[in-house]
Amino acid sequence: QVQLVESGGGLVQPGGSLRLSCAASGSIFSIITMGWYRQAPGKQRELVAAITGGGNTNYADSVKGRFTISRDNAKNTAYLQMNSLKPEDTAVYYCNAARGIVTMAWGQGTQVTVSS
Repeated sequence: QVQLVESGGGLVQPGGSLRLSCAASGSIFSIITMGWYRQAPGKQRELVAAITGGGNTNYADSVKGRFTISRDNAKNTAYLQMNSLKPEDTAVYYCNAARGIVTMAWGQGTQVTVSS
């Protein structure tokens, strides 16, 4: 069983930065894929970035070059560093843990608002 707790959301001006954290319980963190998804009002949830247990990453085209996903297996924590934020990045961001294509857990979500 995996449980996820997110932190780090908030209000930031366009061009600013935020770092989201996702702390996971359980002893299998190092072998599971961690992902960050987001859902804006009236839109479907979409994958933002993911990182495998081995450190392979993939990103949505809309965030490439601006966002960086990383993980610290010793701390059972995944991160999403978000730079050059735009108003269209405003959404609730969710952490996800998966083994292969099977979702094991979702975080509770954290609001990110990019506005002047």
